[in-house]
Amino acid sequence: MLRGIDVSAYQSTAFSTDGLSFVFVKATEGRTYVNPKLTAQVKTARDAGCVVGFYHFLWPGDITAQAEYFVGKAPEKAGDLLAVDWEATGDGTHASNAEKDRFIRKVKQLRLTVDTTSYAGDGLWIADYVTAGKPRIKASWRFHQYTDEPLDRDVANFGSKAALKEWATGD
Repeated sequence: MLRGIDVSAYQSTAFSTDGLSFVFVKATEGRTYVNPKLTAQVKTARDAGCVVGFYHFLWPGDITAQAEYFVGKAPEKAGDLLAVDWEATGDGTHASNAEKDRFIRKVKQLRLTVDTTSYAGDGLWIADYVTAGKPRIKASWRFHQYTDEPLDRDVANFGSKAALKEWATGD
């Protein structure tokens, strides 16, 4: 298992990267929010040689506009990962399954041209606060957020950082 974290504006721009292979950075939320620490947090991760991923916190409604906003704000570099954070919003609502699927399809249409066989994500990132690498799901997963104390800590189901980079670049 590889170790990683995910960060947002709640975390510092100078987070520790010791022992990390990857970092997911919150890029956007809805149609108007951009993480004000995005550039600095990405620099910290890249300077440490981590694989970088970006995530969008999905709200219900106007899925195409959200996908366009996310793709327009998330930096684009070969090997970067894109993810959708699909959970309840602060007001208790959440995007439907169909909206989540439409978001993934649209992001792939806008940014990705490698996988043309399906609309499904290439890898599941599951949040389940249990033992690292042992989420309570039956589906295949690639990333597991196992705690949010003192920050969001994750593991990735890859044998090496090189294998993660190869998967991320599609090589």
